[in-house]
Amino acid sequence: MDVTTTTTPVWRKSSFSSGNGGACVEIAALPDGIGIRDSKDKAGPVLVVEPRAFEGFTRAVAAGEFDTFTA
Repeated sequence: MDVTTTTTPVWRKSSFSSGNGGACVEIAALPDGIGIRDSKDKAGPVLVVEPRAFEGFTRAVAAGEFDTFTA
């Protein structure tokens, strides 16, 4: 049985996200990792990363490692 067809992921936004349709992402625990998607495009693509990679990323964000990042 394919778990992804029988389990509905619970997507959540950061508590820092505003309710005015800004640039937000949502995350959900999926059977094969952590899913990340654009909150404005719920039917769009989902990036899936390993839980350890997501944990490292969130730890780096909390430590301010990306505070000076510019695109």
